[in-house]
Amino acid sequence: MDDLRSFPATLREWIASAPEVDVRRRAADGTFALVEQAWHLADLEVEGYGVRLARILAEDEPSLTDFRGDVIAEERRYLELALEPALARFETARAANLALLTSLTEEQWQRGGEQEGVGRVTLARIVEMMREHDQGHAAEIRALLGG
Repeated sequence: MDDLRSFPATLREWIASAPEVDVRRRAADGTFALVEQAWHLADLEVEGYGVRLARILAEDEPSLTDFRGDVIAEERRYLELALEPALARFETARAANLALLTSLTEEQWQRGGEQEGVGRVTLARIVEMMREHDQGHAAEIRALLGG
């Protein structure tokens, strides 16, 4: 949970360290630019993880849709959006999700649903997926920043 809690601030620090001209520069392989990374993380936190957590707690074994980040990035034109609202949205949504997760009982951690493209997931597994996802984007961001 500590990794999940600290990642929004780390993301903000990394992006603040980048020259303004690099915020909208994609990697040669097409990896999201920094502004796209921020919006993707923010929207996934709200519309992906937040929705999944809420539905699993409210419903018995819900069917959970995939969050198609690449499609959403193009549809919403992340590359053209302002950066600060994405960072704020990610910080707020992550804090809300963590507050919910830290309030769960042992029994609730085992509640689950069927996630499109993944299979059955529990709340405990979703937390692992969040951490793995953060780590993947952290590696992409470090590469964008040259290190």
